[in-house]
Amino acid sequence: MTSPYLAAALEAAEAAAAVIRMAYRGQFSVDYKADASPVTEVDIAAEATIKAVLKSHFPDHGFYGEELGREVGDNEHLWLIDPIDGTKSFVRGYPMFSTQIALMHKGELVLGVSSAPCWDGALGEVIFAEKGQGAWCDNQRLQVSSAGTLAQTTLSTGNLVRLARSPAWARLGELIGQVHRIRGYGDFLHYHLLAGGKIDAIVESDVNILDIAALSVIVHEAGGVFTDLEGQPLGLDTTSVCAATPGLHQQLLDTLRWTPPA
Repeated sequence: MTSPYLAAALEAAEAAAAVIRMAYRGQFSVDYKADASPVTEVDIAAEATIKAVLKSHFPDHGFYGEELGREVGDNEHLWLIDPIDGTKSFVRGYPMFSTQIALMHKGELVLGVSSAPCWDGALGEVIFAEKGQGAWCDNQRLQVSSAGTLAQTTLSTGNLVRLARSPAWARLGELIGQVHRIRGYGDFLHYHLLAGGKIDAIVESDVNILDIAALSVIVHEAGGVFTDLEGQPLGLDTTSVCAATPGLHQQLLDTLRWTPPA
């Protein structure tokens, strides 16, 4: 049975998808943040749409959005929102972007909706999960693969700038030499593939919690393990990812022995 929280998050994702699809490959304004990453009027409109839906159901909750910032609410519920994760892709007109909506309850991530509105043409793809209820795409429950050895592993990497500047870079090279294959699907896609048992492990060193909060719930509910590269659980300050099947996760941590650069 869908909880009121999940029902509201799915409603918000669908509303944002309508905003995004209307603008995709069209004309819209693009500005740049201090870190040179783009932000469009569509990002802002989609986040405002998500917040409006969620606030109509839960007016007292807190909100933390990529574009509109932090809005303090009650002390228990915090919605994490990235309206277009992959804005560079959106700006350039290819469909490797998604809407990420997660709910944190008393500091624990308990719900995630990942909506890729333009993936696979007009169909899009929506995956959602809630604590204890599994991860779902359409009516299919998702499950990570059974891979337990590096020789079986398809490893996907994402943003790796900080890892490339650390001693772990050479150890990543050693890891690549041991796995079955290496890919770089990135963004929402490799997490969707991991949850669906199509790849086996993911390593990233440069992320924002808003990028991965919903996806972490999805991977966990699909039977995977999702931590930062030090093996620590996710929090608002998390900036790295080690996500994998239960049989692979510790092997990845042990091989990389990641220490963030000073």
